[in-house]
Amino acid sequence: MILIKNGRVVDPESKRDEVTDILIDGEIIKKIGKNISEPNIGKIIDASGMIVSPGLIDVHVHFRDPGFTYKEDILSGSKAAAKGGFTTVICMANTNPAADNEEVIQYIINEGKKSPINVLTTAAISVGLKGTELVNMEQLKSSGAVGFTDDGLPIMNIAVAIDAMETAKILNVPISFHEEDPNLIYNSGINEGKISEKLGLKGALKEAEEVMVARDCILALKTKARVNIQHVSSGESVDIIRYAKLKGADIYAEATPHHFALTEEAVIKYGTNAKMNPPLRTEEDRLAIIGGLKDNTINIIATDHAPHSNEEKEREFYKAPSGIIGLETSLSIGITYLVKEGYLGIAELLEKMTINPARLYNLEAGRIKEGVTADLVLFDINEKWTVDNFLSKSSNSPFSGHELQGKVKITLCGGRIVYNDYQSATNYI
Repeated sequence: MILIKNGRVVDPESKRDEVTDILIDGEIIKKIGKNISEPNIGKIIDASGMIVSPGLIDVHVHFRDPGFTYKEDILSGSKAAAKGGFTTVICMANTNPAADNEEVIQYIINEGKKSPINVLTTAAISVGLKGTELVNMEQLKSSGAVGFTDDGLPIMNIAVAIDAMETAKILNVPISFHEEDPNLIYNSGINEGKISEKLGLKGALKEAEEVMVARDCILALKTKARVNIQHVSSGESVDIIRYAKLKGADIYAEATPHHFALTEEAVIKYGTNAKMNPPLRTEEDRLAIIGGLKDNTINIIATDHAPHSNEEKEREFYKAPSGIIGLETSLSIGITYLVKEGYLGIAELLEKMTINPARLYNLEAGRIKEGVTADLVLFDINEKWTVDNFLSKSSNSPFSGHELQGKVKITLCGGRIVYNDYQSATNYI
């Protein structure tokens, strides 16, 4: 058994926020209460001064496995996730071959079982990620897929989008959309605006996202499907989603740490490590995204963890791939840019990283209560640290070298310590 003593337990679902103890027996939280004392305790963790939260859940990661394992694989991605406090991640389907068939789905699930955390996977919406022919969604759900997405590519065919939503509704699974109309993108990964103009590039118009968000919000209202709008980057998109939710649409929406922390100006300083799809936009858009997080229009924070090799990212801007890694910095960026700036309380931040992602995917996770699996993260909300030494195979992050606040100390998944940065003999027995 493991006893966590004197931690500030913050559970967004129950609204618990108190200093108390947690007793873990095997995989399960056996008891929550003050001054717990039982025989046969194998480890005692003095969590004084730390927050104890449900293990974080990321609904949007790219582990590049199968197909691109020189960038990341399921084991390396899982270790990076554990370092960031994540105990459950959901992989996107744009692998090679694509996760549009039972064989690839089963491969990801089986490899995930070897990892220290819970690795789940989506399946593609369309065969070969081509956006024209719907996969056998019922079959792929039976194979273990927890949802569907062609992330990285939009579904331009409206009939396919409707069929996918209607089938997802029947299967009671979420369907997630990458919202960028390629007809409104001249060069991907950079906002069409003053920075692209300064660099002599034409970029991606905000309208590329907004028109797709508007379409899928309307279709969500029609089909009543549980629709997830991925990595929102535009303030107008936030307004559209807010309106659709007020009208009764079952819509979830994600914001990434980089979209609420950075703007298009970052491209000047960080080059291709600030190139992602959709791109970083203006300060007005950044603040609108924060506004959406504050009023729960955007109810999930997801990393869109997208590893690339140094060689790939060192190419000319328009030739380099889009995307950055994010698992090891996500919680700290949320604390630094949202909590410490007064936009969200810590429970509000954690809600968007634990119970809301769990609800989207029907997961029995993201909560702290007696009888549930002991997926937990312990972190010091005040500790400052410098971003370096990634456990990911890749290091493509604009936050490298940045000082952030809030440091993960211990991650437990299924009652096992899977990450430990808290070795002091006076605190960890």
